[in-house]
Amino acid sequence: MYPLPHTLAEAAVADATSAAVPAAAPFATHVATQRLAGVDVADTPIVERAFCFAQAQYEPWLFNHVMRSWLFATLLGQREGLAHDAEVLAVITLLHDLGLAEAFEGPLRFEVEGANAARDFAQGAGLDARRCQLVWDGVALNSTPSIARYKEVEVALSQRGVGIDWGGWEHEAIEPARMQAILAAYPRLAMKQCFSHAVCGIAQSRPQTTYDNFARDFGERFVTGYAAPSSVDALFGAPFDE
Repeated sequence: MYPLPHTLAEAAVADATSAAVPAAAPFATHVATQRLAGVDVADTPIVERAFCFAQAQYEPWLFNHVMRSWLFATLLGQREGLAHDAEVLAVITLLHDLGLAEAFEGPLRFEVEGANAARDFAQGAGLDARRCQLVWDGVALNSTPSIARYKEVEVALSQRGVGIDWGGWEHEAIEPARMQAILAAYPRLAMKQCFSHAVCGIAQSRPQTTYDNFARDFGERFVTGYAAPSSVDALFGAPFDE
């Protein structure tokens, strides 16, 4: 199993031994940075706290997924020169899958459970109301690109970074040497199988939370006995004459 760093500082030391990759362009916004897998990422107390919180909550494969997603999102922002709140982008992306962590299972769809937990974290870290709302929106919409990509830049960038790692969308935006460095630092660890297993578990145990999101696709394909209600039936079954 890949040995995960316990702090961003240790991660930077580990990264020094990885393949040399030229640094990307600097942040459009001014925050302290350090390099991970050849990417200059925000390095502030809030980011450190989010990093440690994520590492404590996620299984290794899921932690590596959020780390890769963060690095990809950061690279997209740098490449396109998009001014953004690097701390908020880090918090959204590092915590976007809290709803898949055992500690945050609940009666709501997993993206909302995760968004509520991420907002609690952001409030506890001292982020103001607007930044906390961005965190909530980014986590809640991380699996809904048709909406997230038209939201604020931090929400859109986070979803795009997640999309590269999850479905390969915009994969070509990451140059091969940089992609290899990121995958070497944060291996996928059977990501496809592990993610599918996690979402199928939700479809089995909490099917009522899956009917209006992508988890439905996993339930219909892999979970015996799963049957989602139809939106058409809801419309025509509404208690109105017309």
